[in-house]
Amino acid sequence: MARSDAGAGAGAGVRERQREQTRRALLREGRTLFAGRGYADVGLAELVAAAGVTKGALYHHFPGGKTDLFRAVLDEVQQEVGARVASAADAHDDEWSRLTVGCREFLAAATAPGIDRIMLVDGPAVLGWNAWRAMDEAASARHLEESLAALVEEGTLAPQPVPPLAHLLSGAMNEAALWLASSGEGPEALEDTTAALLRMLDGVRAHG
Repeated sequence: MARSDAGAGAGAGVRERQREQTRRALLREGRTLFAGRGYADVGLAELVAAAGVTKGALYHHFPGGKTDLFRAVLDEVQQEVGARVASAADAHDDEWSRLTVGCREFLAAATAPGIDRIMLVDGPAVLGWNAWRAMDEAASARHLEESLAALVEEGTLAPQPVPPLAHLLSGAMNEAALWLASSGEGPEALEDTTAALLRMLDGVRAHG
């Protein structure tokens, strides 16, 4: 009986690893295809062929089909961008540098090849603005609000309600990143946009 139980446990572990490998393959190939051609131009048959799985396997992991797979890819992308921003900000001790470096890093990360189309172009279009915004807030907006709250508390920013300021700044950065992603202006545009953002941030400081 003990050997039988052990064998059943080992079999369950193998199946679990196989399921995770299948899910990772779908995410990996879905991300590659969505980033390269866009959601609308990628077919379901192409997705499963690229991942080497069946349509049944895709629907097992993502019941909503291509849309649910895209949602999972977008979540992965947003989490990566959020982690990159947090890592850059956490390398600094003072709150103002953490904010400005984090904002700069967001623009660079969100407009990187393979990220911009998924996160900024197809995300809102495929899932709808409200769903996309909720995912964006879960991934990074909380950190922005915490940073602004700390700056208000230490007096670097004038006393004010933080949520409206956080939404205004987040909206400005998303719009700037979307423009950068669609403009094709190149690295110079990123530098000019970052400089404009930093000037805007400096304008809300409690100077003197």
